[in-house]
Amino acid sequence: MKVHAWLSKKLPSGKILCEACAQACKLDEGEYGICGVRKVENGELKLLVYGKAAAVNVDPVEKKPMFHFLPNTKVFSFGTVGCNLSCSFCQNFEISQFPQEHDHKIFGHDLMPQQAVELALHHGCSSIAYTYNEPIVWFEYSYDTAKLAHEKGLKNIYVTSGYETRKAMDKLAGVIDGMNIDLKAFTDRFYKEQCGARLKPVLEAIEYAYKKDIWIEITTLFIPDQNDSEEEMRQIANFIASIDTSIPWHVSGFYPTYKMTDTHPTPPQTLLKAYEIGKAEGLKFVYVGNFNAPEFETTYCPACGYAVIERSGHIGQQVRNHLVDGRCPKCNTFIPGIWK
Repeated sequence: MKVHAWLSKKLPSGKILCEACAQACKLDEGEYGICGVRKVENGELKLLVYGKAAAVNVDPVEKKPMFHFLPNTKVFSFGTVGCNLSCSFCQNFEISQFPQEHDHKIFGHDLMPQQAVELALHHGCSSIAYTYNEPIVWFEYSYDTAKLAHEKGLKNIYVTSGYETRKAMDKLAGVIDGMNIDLKAFTDRFYKEQCGARLKPVLEAIEYAYKKDIWIEITTLFIPDQNDSEEEMRQIANFIASIDTSIPWHVSGFYPTYKMTDTHPTPPQTLLKAYEIGKAEGLKFVYVGNFNAPEFETTYCPACGYAVIERSGHIGQQVRNHLVDGRCPKCNTFIPGIWK
């Protein structure tokens, strides 16, 4: 289904400016945005994937990963095709890069916003996650769904690369409760060569989401010889800490995929080093993903060290939440997060 992509404006030149993301595509009639799912037709920008879900699942919220957000609850997750980045290591490239690699074709099951909300409620979910591909490229679809979800008492999660414009973030702040934002590296070189993007807009989006009172958690995928130096780990941790030392940082390991099949998987010691550096830079909540070590997935009270949320199994499949109204049961310290 095609709908007007209202996060856009006509420029004096006659081109249409897409205002969803920092790629800031300026398009003539018939042209597609970098994402492959936003196109100018009859003088206005159209979203081509409205109501077309390419992937749908019911997941534990910990899988997003969101560790300080309604722990031990289910989240209804869905996404479309298309992406505004072109990461050479994308784990979901079959859908994220589909339009770009198949002459702008799209695919997906019919799933209108009302249906998504109804399915989430039917499956006993507490929230909806806009994920699998970059949700900002299907902004209008995700926004309409999130608005309906709020009306039905559901919370909303954006799993994003952090390329939202301020205008988009202002709109999202009214309907999105939490974001997991990828901070993929801390160099422009990496973003340009591996993602077709820039670092600065991501840093600005993280800072702005925090200012808009959206609960944020950060994920970094460490790739051997690309973004895994101790200096870069320290820069990332220091940046997060400069905003708030209570922001959770998820460090995870790379597995060969897409255009990086010749790169070796991330050694466990790299992730442990990132964990140590994050802690040394003052971050209170650092988690090691795809490692299957409960002690690195558990939430500890920063005041007394008590294990307030225990997680074990792949991506915290077994969760024991000991928080009482968001507080440590031993010392009553409040643990930042969205708990109800």
